[in-house]
Amino acid sequence: MIVDERTYAIKPAHVRDYLDLYVAEGMALQVGHLGHLIGWFTTDVGVVNEVVHMWRFEGLGDRETRRAAMEADPAWQAFRAKTSPFVVSMRSRILRPTAFSPMR
Repeated sequence: MIVDERTYAIKPAHVRDYLDLYVAEGMALQVGHLGHLIGWFTTDVGVVNEVVHMWRFEGLGDRETRRAAMEADPAWQAFRAKTSPFVVSMRSRILRPTAFSPMR
């Protein structure tokens, strides 16, 4: 099992716009393709104007297959075109649980 953690820096004053658009048009698409959503978060202290989301996958192959299908979906491409003006930068990390982690 792995966790894909994605952090998006959003233009100041547009975090709510980004999240509203995601809920209205992107969430169902993304959950349909990627499956197990762990959560979506906003930063409150430290670096602000960020949204973070985390997804659980069986492994790197599962992640690659699911993300490729999502990227090939024209509806997802249309959604990304609407949200990209809000995004300043993006970073992604793959997290692997330790042997003693409750989530494995």
